[in-house]
Order: sequence, then structure tokens, then C-alpha cells
Amino acid sequence: MSAPERNAPDHYAPHRYEVRHETAYTYELDVTSSFGRACLRPRETAYQRILTHEISVSPEPDVLDEHTDLFGNHSHYVEIQTPHTSLVVTKRSTVLVEFDRVDLDGLNAMTVAEAAAAVAADETVDPLERAIFSLPSELVELSPPVHAFAQTLLWPERGLGDAIRAMYHDIYTDFTYSKGATSVKTTLPELLESRAGVCQDFAHLAVGCFRAVGLPARYVSGYIETYAPPGQQKLAGSDATHAWASVMIPGGRWVDLDPTNDHLADSRYITTAWGRDFRDVSPLKGVIFTEGKRSTLKVGVDVIPIPDPTG
Repeated sequence: MSAPERNAPDHYAPHRYEVRHETAYTYELDVTSSFGRACLRPRETAYQRILTHEISVSPEPDVLDEHTDLFGNHSHYVEIQTPHTSLVVTKRSTVLVEFDRVDLDGLNAMTVAEAAAAVAADETVDPLERAIFSLPSELVELSPPVHAFAQTLLWPERGLGDAIRAMYHDIYTDFTYSKGATSVKTTLPELLESRAGVCQDFAHLAVGCFRAVGLPARYVSGYIETYAPPGQQKLAGSDATHAWASVMIPGGRWVDLDPTNDHLADSRYITTAWGRDFRDVSPLKGVIFTEGKRSTLKVGVDVIPIPDPTG
């Protein structure tokens, strides 16, 4: 591994961001009733503080209620009984993120098999949490192709740190990032056959592989700071939601990794929610009643770095 550049940014230093996320639906005819669930408020974690947050809905909802779901995510219930031809849900948050560095080489002191056994026997780990993130889920089926692929990266005698590194690196190098190649219904065997997808697919695959070898893993939804091409200005609304994987290691600790970008998560990553798979953390979903057949959807996301106020 080459030495880091002298003036390279420290991606593990504290980062402040403003996140703006607007979802706008336009309908062909009046929607008489709308019922939705939004998973938009970022969550507090050991590495993330929420400084401000607000959600607005247009038209004014009849019910806007917030609760905490099974996974500890903030979930909003939205109900609108006023006829409308457009629905706009906007969230604005400011967050402070500071991920810890992970010593992958140090994790090689144990093998994948030893780590899985240690996690299974650890009485300090919540058994419900361990079970939830170990079992298959609707979009993370632990089928024979997934088990077979997992064994190419996470064989029992391999060092745990090398296994985690291989998981994000090999998916990055062996699969093609291709918008439109998959849908929310794409299965992991189909992904393994096509070798093309997006961040959601790659996160599902990593989660499935870890679960297949006995390591609990969760799907994480959020955002990542992006950059405009050299010499160009970043366009408003040009960011997007992002997804990555997180695996439990002995001691009940979690390691976040991003197979879409070939590295561990760092302080550029803003966590909104986590669950078994995408269906648990969809930013906005629901049911509408209308006679119309067509609708359009427009999503705009901005992740804006905020300078340190202390200088």
C-alpha cells in the first residue's frame, strides 16, 4: 500500500453536513387519500450527532406522526385526506459525523469462523438483534448461489480483516455499476448472474454473504458526500441516497463497508436508517387512492459540507 499523500484530506476527521432531500409526486388526476411511511430523519449513533432536523409535507397532512421502529429508526406516518394532484415531502438536516478508524489488519488475529463463533456465544449481544440480522430477509435470500459466492471471499480459515476488505474490494472490481440493470425486485442470484447493479444491490450482496457465514449484517441507508468533476460546479439536487453494508464483529461492534466505492465507511457517510434490507428503510412508500393511471416522481438530494465554525 502506498503512503498517503501529504495533503490528502482526512476522511475520518469530524465532518458537518446539511442534507436536503425532496421527493415530489405529480398525479394525472386528484388523489383523494394518501397514506405513507417516511424514513427520513437521520439517526443518532456513536459516530453521528443530529444538530437540526425538520420535515415538511405539502399539502398539509391530516396526520403526521413519528415513532421509532423495531430497528431504532425514526419512522413518520403521513396521512392526507385532502384531494391533491401533487405531493411534496421535504427534509432538511444538519449532522456532525466522526467515524472511528477500523484496524482491519488487527482483525486478522481471528478467522472468519472464529469470529462467527465468538459473536454467536457473546452474551453481551442482544439475542434479538443478532437473530434479526443473521436470518434471511425478503431481499436477502440465503440461496445456494449466495453461499457459494460467500465462500470465495469469506472462507472459514481466512483472517477476518482480510475477509472484510475482500468483500468490499471484490464486489467493486467484479461487478459493474449500472443504473437500470436491476430493480427493487432483483434477487441476489440474478445479480450474481448479471454482475451489474447499483449500491442497493451491492449492499444486499455483502449483507447476504456475511449472514451466510454466520456473521450478522445489516443494510444501511443514507448519503455520501460527492464531488463535481474537475472544473465543473456541482449541480443542485444532483446527489442521491446511498446504501452500504455493516457487519457485526466480536464484542458486538459493527464495521461499515461500501462495496460500491471500494472502502470502509468514513466521516463522509451520513446514516439515515438500517434494517434487514431496503424494504425496511425505504425513504418514502405508501398507498394512494385515485382514478388516474399515470404519475411522475422527482427526487432531489443535496449533501452540503458545512465549514467547522471553530475554524
